[in-house]
Amino acid sequence: MNPQLRFGLNDVVEMKKAHPCGANEWKVIRMGADIRIKCQNCGHSVLMPRAEFQKKIKRILAQGQEEISD
Repeated sequence: MNPQLRFGLNDVVEMKKAHPCGANEWKVIRMGADIRIKCQNCGHSVLMPRAEFQKKIKRILAQGQEEISD
């Protein structure tokens, strides 16, 4: 786990292993005890425990803006 890596909602991250579709860019779409990420190429989403996500993340590619809905 990389303790300096601070990720947030709507961030685009790179994982250590690429998705079977060939892409390696994922968008964080849900945060909590579990993290849901969505492949930026094919749109497939994966839900994993936060601890597992923190082990598998490589780096943050782009900081996301939190969407505010009224």
